[in-house]
Amino acid sequence: MKISIVVTVFNEKANIANLLESLLVQTKKPDEIVIVDGGSQDKTIEIIKHFQKKEKRIKLLVEKCSRAQGRNLGIDISRNEIVALTDAGCVPNKHWFGRITKPFVNKEVDVVAGFYKMTGETAFQKALSFYLGVLPSQFDTNYLPSTRSVAIKKETWLEVGGFPEKLKGTAEDTVFNYRLVQSGANIARVKNAQVEWGIPRTLRKAFNKIFLYAKGDAQSKIWWHPSKKLSSHNIKVLFVLVRYAFGLVGLILAFSSPLLWFVLLLGLFLYIFWSFRKVYVEFGDYKIGMWGIILQFTSDFAVMSGFLTGIFAREEH
Repeated sequence: MKISIVVTVFNEKANIANLLESLLVQTKKPDEIVIVDGGSQDKTIEIIKHFQKKEKRIKLLVEKCSRAQGRNLGIDISRNEIVALTDAGCVPNKHWFGRITKPFVNKEVDVVAGFYKMTGETAFQKALSFYLGVLPSQFDTNYLPSTRSVAIKKETWLEVGGFPEKLKGTAEDTVFNYRLVQSGANIARVKNAQVEWGIPRTLRKAFNKIFLYAKGDAQSKIWWHPSKKLSSHNIKVLFVLVRYAFGLVGLILAFSSPLLWFVLLLGLFLYIFWSFRKVYVEFGDYKIGMWGIILQFTSDFAVMSGFLTGIFAREEH
């Protein structure tokens, strides 16, 4: 069973060497590694060409394109009927390729969803992982594939129309996953097919990443995901907006009712306590829990502003 790996990159000089080194030491060797570079202006291409001198399985295509276009190009030019995908900011475990491709021995499997481990040394980064991605404790039978760690049959990729190229920047995998579920594709889930994913180190970068995710979700126009139901991303954002709308109305009315001030302050206290407690319970560390409070409000404002930006900009993609 021959399988290709496809990666899209753009200005990834800080990460590309670690990724390629990890792919070349896999316990199960990929038959080819296809890299689509979207027109990097740093030394990414130079580094890839250096690896090509040592490893003939690495194929490089330089084409100015979006991430979705790059993924589609890479899958299209790959020579095998099964393709594994990961991202330039990830470092696959040495057993990743073997584990994420093993379920294809069952011919009924169309897609294999691997997992990712969010890496970060600081209390801030550990708390951020609660808001940024899926935690190991949340991995279940409804877990949806991430392009950080996924493998798919080419015929399935074709059936769902590939990655949506009109969406630029983010959410292309959200729409792709939605189409997979809608098509009835058989998705196998392998928790130990893991890659490491380094998450932001600063509050500003965290805000920007969450903002872009929310903007992309709004542009995807997916309001009800059959796997997520009431936990669909856009529905969750609506709940956040309603939460703050009630708070704003309460604040205005409180100027004419002292009792409302008490209710608002009590609500704020409970919200802060809830923000702390859920992160503390997950990690068992008070410092991480305290960061949970800050990141709750950061996440709230990032998703609200990103969502509204995506709604009003939805015709621009």
